[in-house]
Formats: sequence, C-alpha cells, structure tokens
Amino acid sequence: MANDIPALLAEINSTRPILEQVANKWSVLILTVLCSQPARFNAIRRRLDPITHKALTEALRRLERNGLVSRRVIASSPVAVEYAITPLGRTLQEPFTALVSWAKQYGGDMEQAQVVYDEQRAAEEPV
Repeated sequence: MANDIPALLAEINSTRPILEQVANKWSVLILTVLCSQPARFNAIRRRLDPITHKALTEALRRLERNGLVSRRVIASSPVAVEYAITPLGRTLQEPFTALVSWAKQYGGDMEQAQVVYDEQRAAEEPV
C-alpha cells in the first residue's frame, strides 16, 4: 500500500470531511475544555477568549450535530445552557491532549521558524 499513491490519496481524501468538522481550531479547543467537565456557554467563552459569541455558537452547534457534544438547558432565571462532551467526543481526548501538549512544547520553535522564513523572504525581495 505504501507505493500505491492513488489509493493512499483516496484514503486521505475520504477522511477530509470528518477532519474538517473536528480539526478546526475552535472545535479542538472547545472539546479540550469540555474534556475536564461540562461547562456553560459563558464559561466556555471566557476560557477561549477571544472567541466571539457567534463563532462559539456555530462551533457548539456543529459539535452537537456531529455527536461530539451534548447540550442541556437548565431551567433557571435566566435560562442557562450547559455543554458536555459525549462518549464519542471523549474518544478525541487523547489525540487532542497530545496536540495541545505538542503546541505548548513546539510553539516557540514554530514561531522562530516563521521569523527566519520571513527574514529570508524579505532579504530575497528586490528593493
């Protein structure tokens, strides 16, 4: 299979719709927040500042639609909504935790690589 490039590309392309649903930055961060405990909308929003109300709403709806998050309306005044990770969503905890750890460990290296790249590109541009 390693030498069958068309088959490998077809396999990769078949996962793209799923990865687009779960691998965007807000979905990863929301699921990481909810892995520790259920949270109300505004608590999630505070933890993910600077996410906008609209972006959080859209991401939570998408995650709920995909079966990764559950939504529970709490009868209080005012009405509150609590979100929790589902068993399906919990299966992403290990890879997302690894991804967040990787980002913390290597984020500085990536930033430095960007600086080097930008400086090289600037030096190559005609004045």
